[in-house]
Amino acid sequence: MIKRKLFFAGICLCFFGPVSFAQELTEKEQAYMDSIAAENKENSTIAASQEAYNKGIELFKQKSYTQAIASFKTSIASDPNFTAAYYNKGVAENEANQFSDASKTLSTLLEKDPSYSKAYFQRARAHQGSLEYSKAEIDYKKSIEIDPKNPNAYYNYGTLQFLQKDYDKAIQSFTTTIEMNGNLAYAYNDRASCHRMKGDYSKAIADYEQAEKKNPNLAFVLNNIGTTKMKMKNYDGAMAAFNRAISIDKNFHLAYNNRGATQMERNKLDEALSDFEKCVNVSSKYAPGYANIAAVKFKKEDYKGAKIAADKAIQLDKDYATAYVNRGMINEMLRDMNAACEDWQKAKELGSETGGQYAAQNCGF
Repeated sequence: MIKRKLFFAGICLCFFGPVSFAQELTEKEQAYMDSIAAENKENSTIAASQEAYNKGIELFKQKSYTQAIASFKTSIASDPNFTAAYYNKGVAENEANQFSDASKTLSTLLEKDPSYSKAYFQRARAHQGSLEYSKAEIDYKKSIEIDPKNPNAYYNYGTLQFLQKDYDKAIQSFTTTIEMNGNLAYAYNDRASCHRMKGDYSKAIADYEQAEKKNPNLAFVLNNIGTTKMKMKNYDGAMAAFNRAISIDKNFHLAYNNRGATQMERNKLDEALSDFEKCVNVSSKYAPGYANIAAVKFKKEDYKGAKIAADKAIQLDKDYATAYVNRGMINEMLRDMNAACEDWQKAKELGSETGGQYAAQNCGF
């Protein structure tokens, strides 16, 4: 740095007002001072951006995603070229199910840095969450192309293929995930679900059991074992699986519902009713639980009680075609054929073939 000295001509004992003594800077000196000021400003801005970014990371770890997003946004405002802030903002938006915002954030990042490989994976997640499956597929493929050793990309691509009912390709993706030793319990579970959708229940059970071995504390895996064994009419095996699921998660409403369905198949109506009631006690807005209560009470010839439960199921889900079919049957037993025909007609309008058949046979339409 160039040193400058100020020279004073003398000392005046009289005060006439403020007097400044300055020496003009050369052009070179002024440019240097301007650069120092700019650098200090830049450093201050970067420090503010980093502080907001660090705060966002901590909030993300606490799963306070909305607040984390706000911090990453502040970080970006201070430093629009801070790519990590864009990336983490997009991830937080995905976790908060703000998929449209995540897609926009990650697209901005990829415009700034097309080589930011992880961003393709996260943007694929955002597209998938927004049900834009074609866009998601393009990004998953791009993510795999850039980083072919990332098992998570294959796993997520498999979930997309499953949603598109392309079970064979989904099996390939989950198999690759397993071979890469990635997310094993979930990969085995989801590959099993593909086999199940194809009707290959033996392979499905084998994979579900592998998933259970990898993580014995996943209640939903045991629930899947139970429902598959139900399809195989192995009711004792199904009961054992549902019992284990409930022992892991006493608030797992689906396990109560499915155990109740198994009890119905075994014609144990009181036990079935008890499980269905436990199901709706845990999840009071689960319409199938009330529909199943109605079915049990119908079998027990408690038609008034069955109608109350069927009404509740339809109140919770006005497009629940099966509930209309069943309530029509209940109304028939209550000798209210006008109400029965209205229910069957509604079920027909919702796409139920059974509703259409009952309406044609009993109502003339």
